[in-house]
Amino acid sequence: MNMLSDISLAPIIQPIVGSAADLEHLGDQIAELSAHLDAAGARLLDLIREFDARGGWNTGFVSCAAWLTWRVGLDRGAARERVRVARALGTLPLLAQALARGELSYSKVRALTRIATPETEERLLRVGTAGTAEHVERIVRGWRRVDRQAEARETARRHASRALHVYQDGDGMVVVRGRLDQEVGAVLLQALAAARETLHQRSRATHPGTGPADVSEETPTMSQQHADALALIAEAALHHGMDPGTTGERYQVVVHVDAAILADPDAPGESVLEDGTHVPAETSRRLACDASRVVMRHDADGRVTEVGARTRTIPPALRLALQHRDRGCRFPGCGVRFGQGHHILSNLALLCRRHHRAVHEEGYGVERPPDGELCFRRPDGRILPESPPPAAVPADPVEALRAQHDAQHLRIHARTAMPGWLGERLDVGWAIDVLHPLAASSRGE
Repeated sequence: MNMLSDISLAPIIQPIVGSAADLEHLGDQIAELSAHLDAAGARLLDLIREFDARGGWNTGFVSCAAWLTWRVGLDRGAARERVRVARALGTLPLLAQALARGELSYSKVRALTRIATPETEERLLRVGTAGTAEHVERIVRGWRRVDRQAEARETARRHASRALHVYQDGDGMVVVRGRLDQEVGAVLLQALAAARETLHQRSRATHPGTGPADVSEETPTMSQQHADALALIAEAALHHGMDPGTTGERYQVVVHVDAAILADPDAPGESVLEDGTHVPAETSRRLACDASRVVMRHDADGRVTEVGARTRTIPPALRLALQHRDRGCRFPGCGVRFGQGHHILSNLALLCRRHHRAVHEEGYGVERPPDGELCFRRPDGRILPESPPPAAVPADPVEALRAQHDAQHLRIHARTAMPGWLGERLDVGWAIDVLHPLAASSRGE
């Protein structure tokens, strides 16, 4: 006997309780309140956009979305999406006004802001008011597919135009003329800058007494410096067998710090980069929290007398335990997974790069009371709680919302956000052909 034959896969339909008129009234209440919430959401997005633009979140948080996660309780994805939509609506007044009137749902606006521009906003608004949220999502996906295809064609066209022409001129000089991809060009510019700096340092070492007043009229122009730098890059590539080396060795930054400064930032001493650029004492202390360290001893004349072995300020085993214990940045509202060790007396705490800087250089404080829980303080000394207190809510928030919208002369009712769809099948391809300005060109017309 097949026991599965007695199991129905049809949805379970509960019997209707109450009259049809009562249920229709209940549905109207749901629709009306939803429109009120969308209108209130428009005001919320206005506030978020202003708060973001004025930097109100820059009180130890890495972004407005991070602040919303901490202060309002949104998850990170939802917070980032609110900020994105708020920023987009700043340049899309028609969509913003439709949301503020309760005529478009937040779901529709969120989808439309992924593709809308000031030039296409009006036609996309008609899509939003005519179709359901599902229709809007399908059209947005089709629209973005056309955008990606157009972008891919443009990227392929640019890549195909890459070239490097190298030929010998009539007088024997070699002429180089080229067109590179963006990322390749960025690497070349960085390499040229590094090579120019190397040549400059070599020149200073060869002529140590040369100062600004001794600069002759034969100082190379920038074009000549680029030519010399390119030669150095070619020589270095051949010398190293075209091996670019490991990432860690290529991008190492060395800071020379006197031991006294690491103990007390107000102590006399030197804190400089390899090229002599001054580094603030507190920055040196931050870098020394979690870095490779080589101790060098000098005599009274500044000559190096002893060089110790390279060690880590936080040994690998201890760093592994720190990562396992803290699981991410401990700054309130952050939680970034990867961070740097920060020393608190004889203990450690994991902080992300942004909040490690905040504690060392921006006046934020952190301490570990006897109970073992970290306590963070703002620059003015106020405690920054792990989670903020809840906001005050009116006794009847729905009536308060209706009263606020009445005062703004908003006419919101059960049919405010109802789409104009009459049940016909949506032809996404036809809709994109009509709406998207690049659709005709993608068909070769």
